[in-house]
Amino acid sequence: MAYRIALVDDDRNILTSVSMVLEAEGFNVTTYRDGADALRGLTAEPPDLAVLDIKMPRMDGIELLQRLREKSTMPVIFLTSKDDEVDELLGLRMGADDYIKKPFSQRLLIERVRSIFRRLEAQKAQGTAGASATSLARGELVLDPAQHLCLWKNLPVNLTVTEFLIIQALAQRPGHVKSRDQLIDAAYGEHIYVDDRTIDSHIKRLRKKFRDVDKDFSHIETLYGVGYKYNETNAAA
Repeated sequence: MAYRIALVDDDRNILTSVSMVLEAEGFNVTTYRDGADALRGLTAEPPDLAVLDIKMPRMDGIELLQRLREKSTMPVIFLTSKDDEVDELLGLRMGADDYIKKPFSQRLLIERVRSIFRRLEAQKAQGTAGASATSLARGELVLDPAQHLCLWKNLPVNLTVTEFLIIQALAQRPGHVKSRDQLIDAAYGEHIYVDDRTIDSHIKRLRKKFRDVDKDFSHIETLYGVGYKYNETNAAA
């Protein structure tokens, strides 16, 4: 079954050209011209992935993502203007999986879309071995890729695909430092370039989500200039 993508942008030319390219790649595409209409449509029929413009009338992409994240962890890619660096970081911290700057290559968008779906398919493939064989337990942390399930002290932590892959990469070897490049490879796949600050933003979002469940959570440690590591015992973040 073809993956379903929602494309949200107030630029009619982008909606037309990008939807044609995505459909030519075998995806089913639904388009929206503003955030308010998109929120209604994405809530009624959630797609497998949403591609959102940031600057739109009635409801911008930042607010739309915030509203979506109240109930959904669907993967989200932001389309952002070249000078919207603050919006990019804000979007990532709110739970976007990726962002692409305008003007963008349509092939780059296809590459990023396929990268996210490869990650989803890899998680589903792990499930064929059974949850008990694929789940990972590190102290109070339990990760089950087959169900895209993260528990901390038996409480659910709702993570995006990217966030899940980052914490999984860190927790696989507690105490072992992962560089930003290694985390980029784990979360996005090899040969995908993203800025180092993208990983930093995802880490901040991860910490916030765990602290929403446990205010004393401090197990993701920063080694400045080197990278990050996961400690099973409490460590200063």
